[in-house]
Amino acid sequence: MQYAAERQALVEAARRMNALGINQGTSGNLSLRAGDGLLLTPSGLPYEAMAAEDVVYMDFDGQWSCPTPGRRPTTEWRFHRDILAAKPDAGAVVHTHAMFCTTLACLERGIPAFHYMIAVAGGTDIRCAPYATFGTQALSDFALTALEGRKACLLANHGMLALGETLDKALALAVEVETLAAQYWRALQIGQPTLLDDAEMARVLEKFKTYGKPDAGREEETP
Repeated sequence: MQYAAERQALVEAARRMNALGINQGTSGNLSLRAGDGLLLTPSGLPYEAMAAEDVVYMDFDGQWSCPTPGRRPTTEWRFHRDILAAKPDAGAVVHTHAMFCTTLACLERGIPAFHYMIAVAGGTDIRCAPYATFGTQALSDFALTALEGRKACLLANHGMLALGETLDKALALAVEVETLAAQYWRALQIGQPTLLDDAEMARVLEKFKTYGKPDAGREEETP
């Protein structure tokens, strides 16, 4: 079976997504770049029952195949394909219906710079893409726009997306974005949080360029 190790990694990541508390049931889906295409979680199959041979391979023209007869790719395959095609630095995409991200998304509310860790998603805010029916090209187009210059976004009345060079990094970012969404939601229960200005976020984004890298230097501090 081609990409056997990568398929198994996708299955394990899908199970971790629920165990991490950023998804539930059969909602959400994942993809992983593989050769000249991508691997996708199948549609409607509980993660606990999923095996490596259930993972679907798709090329960037949308042609797909699966070792298990009858399996189909996630209905959200369009935004997975389009994101990986548009962002060569991205190796994996995680889509979840995380509780606090989805709560904000149902209000069509993105996450502003209330905390400097917003920069972990690549910009000065985490945008919320407009609503479109799940699985449609319109949703994919909206998501790509919201992800311009970003590694994560919310999807109105739907959920969230997070990208990473690897599955581990994409999952870690999804957890961080859900944490930020929870913090922002809690702050809103008291009042309007103070937002960091663009100048401060520019400084933070510059520091994030070297954060976590071996050659960053001793002066770098942990975010």
